Amino acid sequence: MRHADLVRALERVPPFDRARPELEQVATPAEAAALLLEMAHSRGDLAGRSVLDLGCGTGRLAIGAAILGARPVVGIDVDAAPLAIARAAAREAGVEIDLRNEDVRATDVRADTVVMNPPFGAQRRGADRPFWDRAFSLAGSAVYAFASAESRTFIARLAVEHAAHVDASRPVPWELPRVFGHHRRAKVRLDVDLWVLRTKVPS
Repeated sequence: MRHADLVRALERVPPFDRARPELEQVATPAEAAALLLEMAHSRGDLAGRSVLDLGCGTGRLAIGAAILGARPVVGIDVDAAPLAIARAAAREAGVEIDLRNEDVRATDVRADTVVMNPPFGAQRRGADRPFWDRAFSLAGSAVYAFASAESRTFIARLAVEHAAHVDASRPVPWELPRVFGHHRRAKVRLDVDLWVLRTKVPS
């Protein structure tokens, strides 16, 4: 699939209807999501692989993974409302994904590849930690994730703690639109990195 076609497909996945600031519910920009998915696809971590999307929200990453041939795809989110949007968007895209209303800290779903856009910890310090811990524990091969550039040392340290290693890390274009009441500007540019980490779940 061409990059432009993938971006358009991801743009058709709606954002949050009523975003909850305490959960940092912000839709992954379609361009950034496409870059993550294309990187995973080019490294052999999507097509024919099982994929788990932690904190999937309205399903942009999960749906994109399924479009690119991942099977099966499971999306986990603690909030049931965006999962309803994700189900409708998956039907519209013609893909099957298993969407589950669960807390990421409690899920035991394992997959070859974990994809995620976890909270950056802007509203609650440490909100991202459970996502990273579960990602390293559940990914059989790789984790593809976004994080604030301020978290580079934290993520590198976590990788070492979980016997994983950094395969790649690069800045990605990221504009945050006005979502919450405390946002003053129409758009804010954030410094965000895309991470690729290799891990192996103990057998």
